[in-house]
Amino acid sequence: MDPSENAPLPGAPTRPPETGDIVVDATLRDLAAVDATDLPATLAAGESVHATLTARLSDLGT
Repeated sequence: MDPSENAPLPGAPTRPPETGDIVVDATLRDLAAVDATDLPATLAAGESVHATLTARLSDLGT
């Protein structure tokens, strides 16, 4: 694989965004740390982000 394929896109953030919510920020950091070429790990991290965001949003309704 060509190493340039994993290079960040021009203008792409170099760090995951920070929301101020420590749980959400931690899961976003976990997602950012995953090797993008490892599809199962990327999917698992994405599912974790989804579950975390869903839980946090449902907390807002209570």
